[in-house]
Formats: sequence, structure tokens, C-alpha cells
Amino acid sequence: MLYPEIEPYAEGLLDVGEGHQLYWETSGNPHGQPVVVLHGGPGSGSSPHQRRLFDPSFYRIVLFDQRNCGKSLPHASANNIDLSANTTWHLVDDIEKLRVLLGIDTWLLFGGSWGSTLALAYGQQHPSRVSGIILAGVTTTRQSEIDWLTNGLARLFPAEWDKLCSAIPVGPGPVNVVESYHALVHSTDRRICLQAGWDWHEWELASILLADPEGTPRRWRDPLYRLARARIVLHYFHNAAWLDENQLLSNAGSLLNIKGILIQGRLDLEAPLTTAWELSKAWPNGKLVIVEKAAHSIANPNLEQAITAATDEFREFF
Repeated sequence: MLYPEIEPYAEGLLDVGEGHQLYWETSGNPHGQPVVVLHGGPGSGSSPHQRRLFDPSFYRIVLFDQRNCGKSLPHASANNIDLSANTTWHLVDDIEKLRVLLGIDTWLLFGGSWGSTLALAYGQQHPSRVSGIILAGVTTTRQSEIDWLTNGLARLFPAEWDKLCSAIPVGPGPVNVVESYHALVHSTDRRICLQAGWDWHEWELASILLADPEGTPRRWRDPLYRLARARIVLHYFHNAAWLDENQLLSNAGSLLNIKGILIQGRLDLEAPLTTAWELSKAWPNGKLVIVEKAAHSIANPNLEQAITAATDEFREFF
């Protein structure tokens, strides 16, 4: 079960340089065990729901919006937005700056979906600052996973795939969805940008709604949210998340002394179970929990139960 709704007791904007300011907040026990929540997307932003995954009497819960999304500035929906200073490694540095700002020595990492990639990248760079890791909807954002999300799923959703491709200008050679939509969401024509942001999210919804017919995130109704998120997702996919193929799996040995729990829905089409399985083999201290009748969204009741069980388990570990 989820913990009760709570409000932050502190919040602010952290200037991380290069014109970026990150929104952050803390809730729960000001003197409790620190946990930082790394949201998905990339570009989805944090949400109040994430506070409810942790016992507020025990945890000092830190949420923040990654560069260019949520309440962080500048927002990726702006005209002529420059995302060049928004990379995996910028975000890893931002997490460290936030840790220092809040005076935290070590903290538990919680990452869902893209946030699991970011948690692994940060944990492998700064293992001495990590007291534990919980991942849900495990991804490592390697090229093979990007290809599955942007091409492989077409075998399961041919009609939705055809609709996605119909907006791409006809040209020679095979369709490259990532490159084409990366250009469309940055068109000089604002109407094209907004429509491409909508079309991209319609494609993502195909796999989400199959597992959970009520699973449309409410934030996705906002056209500026959709545009910002689509721009950031495609920016990361266009650049293979600035990671070598299998980099995070190959470097999992650096997490050897860190306790981890990997939570994966059996029916997750966006992040198939194979990645979590491979990570559990490469990281012996990372326990894999497979949740039946659950897909990718952490708002699924079965996943929520598994995640809160994991955060409670860590409560006994500290």
C-alpha cells in the first residue's frame, strides 16, 4: 500500500550552471534516511505520487526535476530551446551538486524507467555516496533497447506504427523514426512541433494502454508537457544517451558492495524483462523481483506494492 499524501517541507531552485536551474524538494522526516528519486522519461518530471512510495516517518525524501522539465528552467517546450547541455553526464553531476547542497553524505537511490539508467550511471560514478539502490521498470538505455521502443514494438502495434510514420515526410531509404521525429519536434513551425509531440505520445500509449486501459498519465493532456518530454526523449535517443552499448551492464561490478532491488513487471513491453535479468546476473547484490500482472507504469497497484515492500525492506537494512 502507498503511504499517505504529504507536502514538501522545503523546496528551491539549484543553479547548476550553463543557464540551468533545477527544481528540488524535500519531504518526510528532515532527520531521516535520505532517498533521492530519479524520475523517468527522460523528461517526465517528478510527481507527488513518488513521495508516497516511502515511509515519511523514516525517510528524508528528495525529489527533483531533471534539466529542462517539470519546474526546472529553462523548459524544453520553449521556442529555440538548446538541449546541448542536457546529457546523462550533466544529470549525474547535477545529482552530486544536489547532494552537496542538502548536506547529505550517502543516500538511497530510487529510479524508475529512465531513472533506473540514471541511477546506475550515478551509482557507478559515485559508489561511495550510495547506501542502496531500488530500480523499477529497469532500463539501461542501450541502443538495442532504444531500437526495441522505436521499431521492435511495431510488430505488436502495426496500426499505431503506421500512424506514427504517416507524419514523416517521404524520402529515400528506410524510415528512421528517431531522427525524423527529432527534427519534427524542433521544427520552426510551432504547429508541427506540437503535433509531433502529440503523435509521439500516442505511439508510447499503445503499449501502456494494452497493459492498463486507464493508464494514460494525466500530465500527458498538456500539449507543452508532451512537447517538452518528446524533445528530451528524442534528444537522448538521438544521442544513444551518451553511453556505450552495454556500458552500464559491463560496469555493474562497481556496484558489488551496494545492496540493490530490481523490480520488474512480467508484462512490461516498454522495458522487457531481459534487461533486469541481465543486470541481476552482472550485479550479484542486485535482487530481482518479478511482479506478475504488472507492466511498466509504477502507478500499477502490483508494482506500487512491490516498491513499497522494497523501501520498507531497506528501512530494516539501515
